[in-house]
Amino acid sequence: MLTEGLTARTGVDTAGGGSPVVDLSAAERAAAAFLAALGVPLDSESRRATPGRMARAYAEMLTPRPFEPTTFPNDEGYDELVLARSLPVRSVCEHHLLPFVGVAHVGYLPGERILGLSKLARVVEMFARRPQVQERLTQQVANWMQGTLAPRGVGVVVEAEHMCMSMRGVGVTGASTTTSALHGLLRDDARSRAEFFALVDRPGAAGPGPRPHPARPHPARPDPARPHPTLTRTPIPMTTE
Repeated sequence: MLTEGLTARTGVDTAGGGSPVVDLSAAERAAAAFLAALGVPLDSESRRATPGRMARAYAEMLTPRPFEPTTFPNDEGYDELVLARSLPVRSVCEHHLLPFVGVAHVGYLPGERILGLSKLARVVEMFARRPQVQERLTQQVANWMQGTLAPRGVGVVVEAEHMCMSMRGVGVTGASTTTSALHGLLRDDARSRAEFFALVDRPGAAGPGPRPHPARPHPARPDPARPHPTLTRTPIPMTTE
């Protein structure tokens, strides 16, 4: 059951240290009191279970799944960039507890060990499933990569749309925020840094939403009342050596 899964998780590297303890019953009561205080009636059939659904939804969004980082010896001495693009980011802004969603691009220059590729997505998820700000999330992923793998360089770029901007306050929809964090050669070496950002930005990297294509103008239809222009060919003089 979801309740058991949320209360029994251990070994999660959270910001406060240790594993989060989730009390869904208390969260449900608090959600019901919160909605009642905002004047939201809960006596209808469709809303009667809303506090419980709300508690379970936030518990899921704020509880990272545990995982063991799988690393392998870099036997072949691979020394070029490893980059995973468009890893999903789903987090909650700690200021308003509204979601922000987007993608992360995570790359590193291997040292003696390499990381299982699926674990790049798990690292992003681990730091995203908690009350967050995008700047900290980006730095935490980069720091984890640097501390766990000791690579020659790390680069992390996060692009996300924040519901606290689009659903409230200024009400700006479609705005994307980009943050980056770099370590090692990807910070200090200009050519390595340029290669990383070029690969992140090349066509095909998905952002937090569909990128609009520029409008193509329709070709003008000929006006029958206007004469067709006369084309004049000017001969090009030939030169010889």
